Order: sequence, then structure tokens, then C-alpha cells
Amino acid sequence: MDPLFDFTDQVVLVTGGSRGLGYRMVKAFAERGADVIIASRKLENCEAVAEECRALGRRALPFAMHAGRWADCDALVEAAYREFGRIDVLINNAGMSPPCPSHEMPESLFDSVLNLNFKGPFRLASQVGYRMSQGSGGCIINISSTGALMALPNVVPYGAAKAALNAMTVSLSREYAPKVRVNTISPGPFLTDIAEAWDPAKRERQPVALGRPGHPEEIVTAALMLASPASSYTTGALLRVDGGQR
Repeated sequence: MDPLFDFTDQVVLVTGGSRGLGYRMVKAFAERGADVIIASRKLENCEAVAEECRALGRRALPFAMHAGRWADCDALVEAAYREFGRIDVLINNAGMSPPCPSHEMPESLFDSVLNLNFKGPFRLASQVGYRMSQGSGGCIINISSTGALMALPNVVPYGAAKAALNAMTVSLSREYAPKVRVNTISPGPFLTDIAEAWDPAKRERQPVALGRPGHPEEIVTAALMLASPASSYTTGALLRVDGGQR
């Protein structure tokens, strides 16, 4: 095990951890010694990933929850601390970006987008961050989007919520310092399950410097780097993993 990326006996919680980028991060941490908490809406999907991690010799807690609801977030935190006694790394990964012209956006959809992409992550980060600050410290990673950094029509509430997430990262990195580090990963277009709805050409080419979408496993090193205790002087940062988005 590379000592820079050795997470033996650390506890890592990932929302949206049963598929896509979240799944890749869960497996990466488990493969490097971490016990994991997989949170997502469908328990059976969380349980399937938990079994994969247990097969690696790790403890794993699957937990069904809606990451945009504070009551669910609080229940997740309580379950995690009851099972493991602490959380060392929190990754706020759950999110959604349903397209809709701004002038046609119903209030219910607007609220759903902001709840999942900002309200819930704020609740988890604040509750876990506070506990970390009162204990032995920890690391929080918020998964944002290039939609917060560029014009992205038809998903304006999503981009706005992710911009709020970016601002939250910077503020929480000061609020819970020095014991807690808080950073952001800003992914570009990735070939997760949502890419199945893309035009076939977009699955091959993207208007980024590298000319293509990312593969889910390409998010892993960014998460490992930010979570590593060796990154002890990195906080309040935004790391772009977007293929060179213009």
C-alpha cells in the first residue's frame, strides 16, 4: 500500500455511492483499506456495492436515504456514528441536473434540484464537519460541476446550486478549520449512466481540451488525493477534473 494513499481503518461516507462516480470512489477507498458507508435512494443497490466491499475484507454500511432531505441526512449521520463511531471522510456526491427551459421550470422541480445539490450537502457537511471538529478531525469533499463555472442553459438551477456548493466549501473550510479540511471536485462530462441519454456523438467527443468525455474511473485519483492525510495543507480548494473545459 502506498503510504500516501493508505486509508486503512478510516471511515468514508459517499452519498450517491451506488453508481456512477460515487461507486468508483467507494470502491477505490475500500480497495485501499477504508470501511465505507454507501448512501443512495435504493437500498438494494447500496447493499450490492456493500457486498463488493465486504469481499475486500472491509466493513460496509448500506443506507437508503434521500440526500436532499434534512431528516434523511440526520438519520444517515446517526447511523454512521452508531456503526463506526466516527466519519473520517465525507463525500457529498449525490446530485441531479434534469434539463428544463428556465421559463418553464415548475417550483417543485426547482426545489428538488436545489435540495439535492445544495440543501442536503450543506446539512451533511455542517453536521459531520462539526462532529469532526470536536473530535480528531477529518475531510469533506463536495462534488460540484463545471456547470457552476460556465454558461449552461436549460439547467440553470443546477448550475446555481453547484455554484452555491463551491462557495459553501470555501466558507466551511474556514468555519471548521484547522481540524477539518473541505475541498471541491468539479467534474466535467463523464460517461456515467446519465450519458446514456446523450447524443451518440457527445459520448465520443466533447468541446474540452482532451476532446472526449471522462471515464468514471478517472475521478478516483482526485478524490484519493484530496482525502489523503498527505494533503494536509489543501483546504478550500476547487479541483477541476473536466478534460480542460473552456
